[in-house]
Amino acid sequence: MDRTLTNFIRSLRMAEVRISPAETLDAMHTVELVGYKDRTMLKDSLALVLPKTADEKETFNTCFDEFFSFEDVSGERAENAAQDGEASEDGDPAGDGGEGGGSGGERQPGQPAAGNRKKKSKRKKPNNNLLEEEEEDLGPGEMTQPSSELAKLLMTNSKVELTMAMANAGEAVNVRDIQIFTQKGLYARRIMDEMGLADLNQEISNLRESGPVPARRLGQELKRRRDWLREQVRDYVERQFLLNADVSGKKLREELLRTVKLSNVEHRNFRLIQEIVFKMAKKLITMHSRRKKVFKRGMLNVPRTLRHNMSYDGNIFDLHWKSVKIDRPKVFAICDVSGSVANYARFMLMFLYSLDEVMPKVRSFAFSSDLAEVTELFNRNKIEDAIAKVLRDYSGGSTDYGQALLDFKKQCMDDVDNRTTIIILGDARNNYGETHAEVLKEMYDKSKRVIWLNPESRNSWNTGDSEMRKYGAYSHQVDECNSLMHLERVVGNLLRQVS
Repeated sequence: MDRTLTNFIRSLRMAEVRISPAETLDAMHTVELVGYKDRTMLKDSLALVLPKTADEKETFNTCFDEFFSFEDVSGERAENAAQDGEASEDGDPAGDGGEGGGSGGERQPGQPAAGNRKKKSKRKKPNNNLLEEEEEDLGPGEMTQPSSELAKLLMTNSKVELTMAMANAGEAVNVRDIQIFTQKGLYARRIMDEMGLADLNQEISNLRESGPVPARRLGQELKRRRDWLREQVRDYVERQFLLNADVSGKKLREELLRTVKLSNVEHRNFRLIQEIVFKMAKKLITMHSRRKKVFKRGMLNVPRTLRHNMSYDGNIFDLHWKSVKIDRPKVFAICDVSGSVANYARFMLMFLYSLDEVMPKVRSFAFSSDLAEVTELFNRNKIEDAIAKVLRDYSGGSTDYGQALLDFKKQCMDDVDNRTTIIILGDARNNYGETHAEVLKEMYDKSKRVIWLNPESRNSWNTGDSEMRKYGAYSHQVDECNSLMHLERVVGNLLRQVS
């Protein structure tokens, strides 16, 4: 039996598309007739014999696109990258900076980790009592040639070869058999081992203990690329889990989608994620809907009671109680909606506007280059429609955080006061343009709190065109935020800390 077809049918069944044995045989006969060469013909032909309802057809389309689309190690579709001109010939997984034209994904393995390499303090090796002092930054320059197979593959900067190696390793360790989300780390480790992690680690160890500078420089570079590859493998396993694991139980699926990176969530799961967002918001509303104002109850305010009873010659007639009033926050939400972070912006805006009972003063702004206020758009439309329109109208252009900050200063800096919380969602990748960090400093000085949420993993901050070091200096709180669980924690803390 055709293994590719059976794996695809298995993915459909895991996505709750009902397929009988007879329909499986029909699909096999269909593939025998049309083959795999013409992708459109294959999709249209299988769509006639496998899905039956409208919802199943939508799920089928999504599964087919996910299953039969080439996806490089950076998580971008190769066909989209070729169409948009974002895939560079030297193997840059992030291209020119993401679908929005300027907000890049995670850095490519060959890109120097500018600003991210620094001399580290002494630390103990886990297996002995010797102290190891890590090598200082050797900078760019001549490097020796790698010897292990995985090291050679990493140094070629070929995303096609890396993707094929990752896929072959996944097949070798049966990554399609993953059943529960907690197995993600296990399968990621197995794939890395299958790709040659042991030999790579040994080579890195030998190079870093070597005397010549070119050898030690190669050791440093291989270590950075190994850490980058590990992140890509984990994302690959996560996508395979979403495609193949049996998550038919709705509760299990909801728990899964709370923790999965929003960039890895398929479009067919957006409706369920919206339901999860509304449930989370309702929970927070229940916790914070009662304004914490204590009146004529609680602790006695002795000084105030004595002061107001002086006219009665010290006799206590009127009692006064200590009261605490916590006002609702005034929130400014500034969202980068370029391609690489659009999904994060989608669900953060949905989260904030679902909390209208306890957080009614939300002003929202969207940008990829020029900043635009979209508050009225949300007031006039349903949340889902408003978000779709924002992403459609404002996600184009080259990402420019400096220009967005200048626009914010011009439009509403006068409205920022000591009761204002400013939430900025973005990866801080500025295409090497002017940062205008002085504007963020002014926002930092005038507001109560500036919170910067970065959807990238921390090991990607301050690499390439990322300006997180400059922007983070003028933020009260900087967090990695790439899942619904992170968003819930940030918004929950915001509601608890408002005073």
